[in-house]
Parts: sequence; structure tokens; C-alpha cells
Amino acid sequence: MSQRINLQQQVFQGNQRWAEQNRSMFQQHSLLVVNIIGSPGAGKTTLLESMVPLLQDKVRMAVIEGDVETTFDSERIAACGIQSVQINTFGACHLDAKMISSVAEHFSLSALDILVIENVGNLVCPAEFDLGEGIRVVVLSTAEGADKVRKYPTVFQRAHAVVLNKIDLLPYVRFDLEAFRKNLLCLHENVKLFCVSATNSEGVDSFCDWLLVQQGKCT
Repeated sequence: MSQRINLQQQVFQGNQRWAEQNRSMFQQHSLLVVNIIGSPGAGKTTLLESMVPLLQDKVRMAVIEGDVETTFDSERIAACGIQSVQINTFGACHLDAKMISSVAEHFSLSALDILVIENVGNLVCPAEFDLGEGIRVVVLSTAEGADKVRKYPTVFQRAHAVVLNKIDLLPYVRFDLEAFRKNLLCLHENVKLFCVSATNSEGVDSFCDWLLVQQGKCT
């Protein structure tokens, strides 16, 4: 008799075990872990760069950078004066919980308040993998179009917050802000939406204030 094995289910189950171990470890240190997901070019790293000056005097922060290749983004964050560790997946389109566990030893978790994970640029694969985070944030840029909520519903359904970046481009791109807002809230009525321009820090303070409230719930 042949036996049918669902390899995808095994992968998800294995990842979930690592995720729960990570979550327990983070909770022991009263650490808020934020998983940031978005397409390449959405402005995830630029958002982080604009957040650092607003947060560094209020909380102790570090970053895990995920990318297929290079250490470019990690170097950008380190230049802001905070610790950053790079994970290169060498082809994989997402980070997984075991990867996060493997680099956790590079941080003194008890000396941190917020740990941000910038996931590999992708709106599909990262949505399926719990990393043990407490907060999941999706970054979308106006240049990508307002239809992304309906095209990639899973990542938005599982988000605690959505950051709509590059609002300074609204006069120059076809982006229906009201339709986007309506579709997002129909999909996930409790999600928080922040409209920002990371390049000039417009609106980033409101997002940081919200993160500080979430961090306060961990202590």
C-alpha cells in the first residue's frame, strides 16, 4: 500500500514548532518582535531608517535583515547606529522561524525592547511562515497599485498593521486611496492603517507611537 505524504504540511508544522519556541523566548525577555513584509522596492528599509531617530531615545532596538543576497540593507541599518544582523537565504523567497532562532544568539535579548525583522521582499511566501513575532506589518507603496489587497489577500488578512508608503507620489500615480482603504477594511476590519512617506518621515511618527503602545503591552 502506498502512503501519501503532504510535504507542505510537514514544512509548516516544523516551522510552527520553531516559531512557538521563538515566541516563548521573546516573551521571556518582554521583547516586542515585529515582522515587516512587503514587495521589493516598497520601502521597508527606508521606513526603518526613518523610524530609528524617532525610537532610539525611547526604546532599545535591533534589526534582523532578510534578503536573498548581499548585506546592503543590513549595512544601511547599521549606519543608523543600531545593531543589525543579516540573513541571506540564497534563493529562498522568505525567512523561516528556524533562521530567526539561529541568529537570536547574536543579540542580547534582555537588553532590547523591540526587535524588527525585515523579511525577504515578497507578498506571497512570507505570509505563510510564522517567525514567532508578536506583530506583523505589511508595507505597500502607492506605486504598486491599490489592487494588491485583493490580489494578495492572505498577507493583509494576517497583518496587525499596514503601512502605505510613498504617499508623496499620490499626485503622480494611479492609486485610489479610498478604494484601497475600503477593500482593506472589508478584508480585515481591525487592521491599523498608516499612510506615510518614509523618505521625508511624513506620518512615520504615528506608526512609531503605535509600536510603542504595542511594546508597552509586552512589559
